[in-house]
Amino acid sequence: MSLEKLIRHCKNQDREAQEQLYRLYAGKLFGLCLKYSDNQAQAEDSLQDGFLTIFAKISQYSNQGSFEGWMKRIVINTCLQKHRSQKLYEITNEENLAEEEVEIDDESVSLDYLLNLIQSLPDRYRQVFNLYVMEGFSHKEIAKMLNISEGTSKSNLSRARLSLKEKIEESQNTNNSAQSL
Repeated sequence: MSLEKLIRHCKNQDREAQEQLYRLYAGKLFGLCLKYSDNQAQAEDSLQDGFLTIFAKISQYSNQGSFEGWMKRIVINTCLQKHRSQKLYEITNEENLAEEEVEIDDESVSLDYLLNLIQSLPDRYRQVFNLYVMEGFSHKEIAKMLNISEGTSKSNLSRARLSLKEKIEESQNTNNSAQSL
């Protein structure tokens, strides 16, 4: 069944079409949920809630733009909803922010290791980092999504980058020390 036909059937509350849509996109959207969740159980809950919202609002999708992009935005917002009411974001003076450049030796740092480092960041840093770096949202969009100021978004991104830089450098120093023994 084509995607357009599948969407049309989902708009008519066809359970089989909904199940097919779920099977088609659950894996990709679950990976997205993991980026914004503290653990796998929370990601699973967010995925479930995200699909409930997708099915409830699918009639609002007007076949304009990417359907997958539309679903991703819903899932990201679902994941972030639980964090909006918490005071997770630190407000700092924007003038003190510096862009952190992170030099990575591709041979000593694996993608899995980098993803684990990102996942280990505090929620406020991980969310802003993922939204800005991985999803390409602007600080203005992030500020609106998380109900924070643009300066807070920039600050949390800067601190996330600094934290990642420190952990990568520590790992590389440890590896270099082990090799010299």
